[in-house]
Amino acid sequence: MTIEPKTVKHQGLSIHTIQTKQFKTNLMVIKFRAPLRKEDVTARALLPYVLQSGTQKWPTTATFRTHLDDLYGMNASVDVSKKGESHILSFSVDVANERYLQDNTPLTKEAVDVLAEMLFNPLLEGEGFSSKIVEQEKRSLKQRLETARDDKMRYASQRLIEEMCEGEPFALYPNGEIDEVDSITPKQLYEVYKRMMAEDTIDLYIVGDIEESNVVKECEIKLSFSVREPLPREKATYTQKEEPKKIVEKQSVKQGKLNIGYRTGTVYGDDDYIPLVMMNGILGGFPHSKLFINVREKESLAYYAASRIESHKGLILIMSGVDPGKIDRAQTIIQEQLTAVQQGDISDKEVSQTRAVMKNQMLETLDAARGIVEVLYQGVVAGTNLTIDEWFSKIDETTKKSIVDVAQKVQLDTTYVLTGKEEA
Repeated sequence: MTIEPKTVKHQGLSIHTIQTKQFKTNLMVIKFRAPLRKEDVTARALLPYVLQSGTQKWPTTATFRTHLDDLYGMNASVDVSKKGESHILSFSVDVANERYLQDNTPLTKEAVDVLAEMLFNPLLEGEGFSSKIVEQEKRSLKQRLETARDDKMRYASQRLIEEMCEGEPFALYPNGEIDEVDSITPKQLYEVYKRMMAEDTIDLYIVGDIEESNVVKECEIKLSFSVREPLPREKATYTQKEEPKKIVEKQSVKQGKLNIGYRTGTVYGDDDYIPLVMMNGILGGFPHSKLFINVREKESLAYYAASRIESHKGLILIMSGVDPGKIDRAQTIIQEQLTAVQQGDISDKEVSQTRAVMKNQMLETLDAARGIVEVLYQGVVAGTNLTIDEWFSKIDETTKKSIVDVAQKVQLDTTYVLTGKEEA
């Protein structure tokens, strides 16, 4: 499957166009990337929501939504995430393709206008953003952070990362800290906005059945940023702990959480990255994986047991939900699964199943315009130009030996346990 983006650099903006007849809509996503920093992570997490809640042309959410509805139900959204040590703010517009409509409303041009209005014409008050909008979005951000804290599965995952990567930017939660929300002022937030517009590495993706040169020209006119230095490529750097760390936290929970973090030394784009992804698939990435079969099914030790990779940070994270009384037993069985992979106890069936599921997953991802954007952006963040065709052929070329070799580099770093108070 070939997806060939064309990239044009225009001052501080990289414009990636993907011409395809696969979708009836055109998607535009602009991504702002900066280093994760404790001093501005919470303000940056608030910023996209403030920018979409009021602009000079559409001062309220209601006027903005009415305008979008008039454009055949155009959809605009924002998102905050992290990849490795980078903080990423995304602004998306999804619009019907005018080629499929009766009238000739220039919807693609309108979509660029919507992005430009959100980014360049925020609703200001004195030397800062509208205080009403800032207060409203601060309340929403606190709700999102409280929801994440109440969801014990997410909470345990975040606590493992905080403990494991203590002192590293990756320890920061991309949506910020609840204790820091109240102190953000409209003026401070405006300063953070100006810095984002002047310094962030910016990538714009346009996916759909488009006239590439026309759309690029429109973007060059409407989305004009100053030239800036791009962020350097991420490396999997860390200080090796003298011995693995273990944290036990007690709360009134019925279901315990056992989360374990490992360092791999391998990040997206490295030669052994694809073998590492396959190794994770065999260990705990899929329903046929060792963790699922042995920890959950055979031993009935966990409600769930799975592993995932942090591609741009070089971590494997195992998450499991276990009865508090069975945590030690579960930990032993989990470690046995990793040891089995490291010792080459992998069947041909496990390799071929993992290969098939990974390919299917990628094809499913590429079935959505947003999926295409995320796959291509992985490579941009990593500073590597691995094409989708190359990705598929590397999966086929990965041998059991290369999976075992990369597994042997995996080292236990931190274990985090969340257990009930009565178990103490």
